Amino acid sequence: METNQKQQEKNEDRIIRILSKDIEGKMNVYAGLTKIKGISWSLSNAVCHLLKIDKKRKISSLSSEEIEKMTKLVKGFKEIPKNLLNRKKDFESGEDKHLVGSDLELQKEFDIKRLKKIKSYRGLRHLSNLPMRGQKTKGNFRKNRRKGSGIKKKQKGGVNEKKT
Repeated sequence: METNQKQQEKNEDRIIRILSKDIEGKMNVYAGLTKIKGISWSLSNAVCHLLKIDKKRKISSLSSEEIEKMTKLVKGFKEIPKNLLNRKKDFESGEDKHLVGSDLELQKEFDIKRLKKIKSYRGLRHLSNLPMRGQKTKGNFRKNRRKGSGIKKKQKGGVNEKKT
């Protein structure tokens, strides 16, 4: 009994690597999958449902085959509902995709570069480091703030006073 508990604690201390992201073994499968960039809570729920894995199960208890199935499902994305994909009607290919991890970061970077190159409104806002989505900029998004640039205090011995 005690050795079994020790083994479970040892397994929970492990770090599991899924889709090139290290996830602590103590986490639930449902929450642990969301640590991967590009996987939302709803997609994590769908993956658990499609693979018939209990959401409350610890990640450290997953077998290597289950981890492999998860990886194939997320990379393959054919069985995942289309409303959960993060790149519908891709600009270059026109097909539905789901990007994860560094692929997602690279694609986002390329999209911003393309917007800057064609000098669209959003691209110009990116160039000048201003918000793209219509927020007001009078009070927020200000650069080079100075501390206390309000009304100056009056000096003792002002201009009109005579010095003795």
